[in-house]
Amino acid sequence: MVHKILGDKSSKLFVILATFFVANALIAECIGGKLLSLEKVFGMEPHPFSLLGENGLTYTLSCGVLLWPLEFIMTDVVNEYFGQKAVRRISYIAVALISYAFFMFYAAISAPSDTAFWTTSQAKEGIPDMQAAFSGIFGQGMWIIVGSITAFLVSQLVDVWVFHKIKQMTGERMVWLRATGSTIVSQFVDSFVVLFIAFKLGRDWSYQRVIALALISYSYKATVALLLTPVLYFVEGIIDRYLGTDTAAQMKKEAMAPGN
Repeated sequence: MVHKILGDKSSKLFVILATFFVANALIAECIGGKLLSLEKVFGMEPHPFSLLGENGLTYTLSCGVLLWPLEFIMTDVVNEYFGQKAVRRISYIAVALISYAFFMFYAAISAPSDTAFWTTSQAKEGIPDMQAAFSGIFGQGMWIIVGSITAFLVSQLVDVWVFHKIKQMTGERMVWLRATGSTIVSQFVDSFVVLFIAFKLGRDWSYQRVIALALISYSYKATVALLLTPVLYFVEGIIDRYLGTDTAAQMKKEAMAPGN
């Protein structure tokens, strides 16, 4: 039975896509605690600007946003070949494993550390306290964790629904519209939900500041979603050749069937 499953191209494809999807989501959560300067990424100095009355804003983003665009591409690919139910299942699995990972991070942080060697082992490299560094990197605030996980799940479900509705109207035509359209809508939801939970509920920031920061984050995500549209065509081309034209067409048809 196992050899039969692993020998089936569609089964192997799903395993590969699901594995990458979950791993990418988990990595994005793990690196999300670092903030990057998008301006400096492109060799420019940040120029603070104002938005909605909030001053001193720049394109300072969580490193997690580097991977989320790939996550939504994977969502669209799985939706295209396997349907809504498959996307929901791997999304639930990803949320469960991310929650498990954070639980283990906190367990590791709470475990007694070796003070004889490890705590000061990187002092010469500028890290006088490894326990503090470890806690700072992996010990994200609970509101941030809840906000991030909630935003991920809600945006995934929105992405799946919008993708499916657009495909119902366009059929196999206009892949770019259902892929880009669903991603732009779901990224909008993701940007606002995570900041609202993490910083409005968690730290009582003003609605004005939360909305301003969400718009900055969303402008980046929407731009990247548009730029990555050709990637979806490239990935689907590879998959169609791997599966064979007839098999790929049949899978796409079944993915749109009621209940999928």
